[in-house]
Amino acid sequence: MIELRKKSRQMKIGEVTIGGGAHWALIAGPCAIENREMALRVAETLSEITSRLGIPYIFKGSFDKANRMSIDTGRGVGMAGGLDILARIKESVGVPVITDIHEPGQAEIVARTVDCIQIPAFLCRQTDLVVAAAKTGIPLNIKKGQFLAPGDMRHIVGKAKNSGGGEILLTERGTSFGYHNLVVDFRGIPIMAETGCPIVMDVSHSQQRPGAGDGSTGGSREFIPHFAAAALTLGVDAIFLEVHPEPERAISDKKTQWPLDEAEELLKFLVERACG
Repeated sequence: MIELRKKSRQMKIGEVTIGGGAHWALIAGPCAIENREMALRVAETLSEITSRLGIPYIFKGSFDKANRMSIDTGRGVGMAGGLDILARIKESVGVPVITDIHEPGQAEIVARTVDCIQIPAFLCRQTDLVVAAAKTGIPLNIKKGQFLAPGDMRHIVGKAKNSGGGEILLTERGTSFGYHNLVVDFRGIPIMAETGCPIVMDVSHSQQRPGAGDGSTGGSREFIPHFAAAALTLGVDAIFLEVHPEPERAISDKKTQWPLDEAEELLKFLVERACG
């Protein structure tokens, strides 16, 4: 029997089971947490939609977008404000939450609130950051660097495991291709799956055109359904999707966030594709 990829280990983020043959999960939310009201609106809407469609859901939002090209680009509400909002979503909406960190000193503080720490793609080789996150013992989502071959992620997994880390997700988000462009080599999904870690496909960031927006990131959100459907065909364990009520007014990733009012249509399409 032909198998498209190695079956991953099963793990839990909060009450959501990922990998090991479980239903694919959705990790989604705005790129940056801009304010409490918007973050709660996105979390509540996506929670309601995914509950009806039978999709396990985890909210993602960044309290600080530190990887900015321009000093004038918005970054978010900051760590204290962001963790307060994430705690509110976790309690009132009742879903697990993920956020990313950029400095080793943030790991222990953030781990007190979230269910999973995310390591940004640009920082996946930063030893002190990965070790600090691993030492918290909570699950990690490590995004593959735009500059790495997928097979190299096994070394980063080893780094985290040897530092006492718990369960690990690996996320594909595209590879740098010349200037202002990314490509996705779908061979990376089965290659990274050889680690045994559940695999996530970031269908938002993989549509970026880094730096193509004259000091900000451009992109092509219209291809998000295509990449999500392809990834589900390959059996990924989760889809990572950035969602915003008004993408063109977002402080980050205007061109690659999916409109909140179109989220249900997209998710229904993906459920049908995955079942078909």
